[in-house]
Amino acid sequence: MKRDRYLQEASDLSYFEIQAAIGTTKHMGGLETTKELATLCHIGKDTAVLDVGCGAGATACYLARTTGCRVVGVDLREPMVALSDERAGKLGVRDLVEFRVADAQALPFDDATFDVILCESVATFIEDKKRVIDEYARVVRPGGYVGLNEEIWIETPTAEMVEYKRTWDIAPDILDVEDWRALLEGAGFRDVVARVYRVETRREASQVKRYTAGDMFRMFSRTLVLYIKNPALRKYMRERKRMPKGLFKRLGYVVLVGRK
Repeated sequence: MKRDRYLQEASDLSYFEIQAAIGTTKHMGGLETTKELATLCHIGKDTAVLDVGCGAGATACYLARTTGCRVVGVDLREPMVALSDERAGKLGVRDLVEFRVADAQALPFDDATFDVILCESVATFIEDKKRVIDEYARVVRPGGYVGLNEEIWIETPTAEMVEYKRTWDIAPDILDVEDWRALLEGAGFRDVVARVYRVETRREASQVKRYTAGDMFRMFSRTLVLYIKNPALRKYMRERKRMPKGLFKRLGYVVLVGRK
């Protein structure tokens, strides 16, 4: 594939480009967190869901398969949208999901279109978070829900930790839970629930439950090929081994749900 050849030769890789090439997306808490958001947002058969930053389509397809809801997934990157559509076909849910390229800061939907807006580890990467949350408030129906899973500082980070976040291509400041709560309430969401988590092996291991055995084999194979053929990827991986001591005592994530 043309995309694979580019990544094998590229000298400057991003976190999202690598995910698209491998065919995966992840967020803190894995499938356990997705289930929690689905419950808190009351997603059921008649729910219209917008999955912002859908990545490879794992959450959208999971929700369609398990609840029968209708899901529109959007992502900035066309390769991710293609992967999502391919996944929907393999899992037999094309009648319930659709995917398109779109920006979280300028969603191509009318006001009050969806019952639920989901956003898993997306807004953290965007500088103008108020604009993003205001967009969610615009396209969700009165009485509908927004559900977020975003990285936060649980404790004040060291200067080394603040700089290290850039190795995950997080350029903006990472917020704390009260910052996120203020953003939701400022956009008109009420009854805000905020559940703070530290990184825990059991929940993180549930990432793999979002994928089939075939998915896992393809991801492993593609990662191995890229690692062998691209020095930039090997450098990228080495940089992530030099993690500041105590990072995950201070960096965690929050599950946030508000009702409009």
